[in-house]
Amino acid sequence: MRDVAVIGIGCTKFGEHWNRSFRDLFVEAGALALEDAKMSGEKIDAMYVGNMSAGRFVEQEHIGALIADYAGMASRHIPSTRVEAACASGGLAFRQAVIAVASGMEDIVVAAGVEKMTDVEPSASTDALTGAADREWEGFVGATFPGLYAMIAKDYMHKYGMTREQLAHVAVKNHYNGARNPIAQFPSEITLDTVLKSTMVAEPLRLFDCSPITDGAAAVIVAPLERAKEFTDTPIKVLATAQASDSIALHDRRDISTLDASVAAGQRAFRMARLTQKDINMVEVHDCFSIAEICAIEDLGFCKKGTAGKFTADGETALGGKIPVNTSGGLKSCGHPVGATGIKQVCEIVTQLRGDAGRRQIENAKIGMTHNVGGTGATVAVHILGRV
Repeated sequence: MRDVAVIGIGCTKFGEHWNRSFRDLFVEAGALALEDAKMSGEKIDAMYVGNMSAGRFVEQEHIGALIADYAGMASRHIPSTRVEAACASGGLAFRQAVIAVASGMEDIVVAAGVEKMTDVEPSASTDALTGAADREWEGFVGATFPGLYAMIAKDYMHKYGMTREQLAHVAVKNHYNGARNPIAQFPSEITLDTVLKSTMVAEPLRLFDCSPITDGAAAVIVAPLERAKEFTDTPIKVLATAQASDSIALHDRRDISTLDASVAAGQRAFRMARLTQKDINMVEVHDCFSIAEICAIEDLGFCKKGTAGKFTADGETALGGKIPVNTSGGLKSCGHPVGATGIKQVCEIVTQLRGDAGRRQIENAKIGMTHNVGGTGATVAVHILGRV
């Protein structure tokens, strides 16, 4: 197996792009990544594109071929593959690209993600997202993702005594970080009062506990580490890539407020990288709802079970804290174009490791982690990256 490095990154601004098409967004992200790697598209050997539900959102399937076509690579007949794992589609696209290069099958590979979610009514997007849960056992009886994560939150608060105020600190912290990120959908700071007085969505989750509907795309280019300096002075090595699965329906889980797939994927990644939690300088976790971040930092081992609420409220996950979490603003503030989120997480870690994160830069950042979840935890992808 060859060592793999990230040599280029590109990300559109996240938000509601009424005047942009699905394909426009992807081409912009890809062009930014190529420019960052100082290379032309002719060097690309293959592409993996994370996308959850273009068929529902923009009535377009056959995404791999579409992207190759509009990226100007169809005439070269390169393999272009769509990867779907609900909200973890981007994380798995990155994993497939890394495996392709590590195996020696390909040399220069694009891992990308894209979603255009605002072309349908909110009710239609909510229904499309419900397809990431168990449609027969959850969706057909009216359970939406806010409702499912509200169940997780209620269970967690009952077991561990986390307060509503402690949970609100997740959103406040992520908006603080997002206000320092130029691509963020909601680049504004908020207060605890803002969260606690926002509209109730599904008890105990309020509007400001929930990630938004978002349009956006992100792209990453990976290559063998031995060739990385041909393209960039600051290659970032992929130290680990891991994936795990679990039952898709909550009622089949061992413990609904512990995502066992997160635990498994995290442990595999740490073993592969031969690192521990103490070696990680920052982590991008999947905060589709504020409770999801609480569960994630415990499941990945950054704090003990039942303590993440206090850990967050005490500032340990803030930019200057013990383990900065979601320096990008996370899904909550930066936005959540579901197919692109896992790639955006990688872009953020690479930006931090290069020292290019501006006002949200983590001092002496050497090693970072990403954590991307599909559904309520049926699929999880975890990656660890480090400075060379």
